[in-house]
Amino acid sequence: MITNDVLRSIRYMLDLSDQRVVEIVHLVDPAFALDKADVQAFLRREDDPEYADCSDAVLARFLDGLVIYCRGRDDSRPPRPPETRVTNNVVLKKLRVAFELKDVDMHAVFESAGWPVSKPELTALFRQPGHPNYRPCGDQLLRNFLKGLTLRVRGA
Repeated sequence: MITNDVLRSIRYMLDLSDQRVVEIVHLVDPAFALDKADVQAFLRREDDPEYADCSDAVLARFLDGLVIYCRGRDDSRPPRPPETRVTNNVVLKKLRVAFELKDVDMHAVFESAGWPVSKPELTALFRQPGHPNYRPCGDQLLRNFLKGLTLRVRGA
């Protein structure tokens, strides 16, 4: 899925301002170069001349910052380095951690979006890429998860 769409969906889901998105990114890396104008460029339509692609580095820091924003900072563990490549599976994992979703919650989120997922399918999404039962998360699956999570967070 396009990183801009993921950022746009999460921003809408949590009703975050552009400045709040910048603050969330800076929770992970205060020195990371990002300002409100950059976020506004990420959120523009693709045919807009001021549109900019949201890089994996920005999305990775935003997702890590979202975990801190939703759950708080864990000072007992060293911070993890940001992901270099953000796949749909990584987005799914980070959102699961940020919103403290258990398997039952994940099934309910998919169900509310009209996209039921079986238990083996769900566990396959969270396996390591080299594992024989690993399953890459498709764009449609992630879109439905974001839709279901939005319904859960914002209410029907």
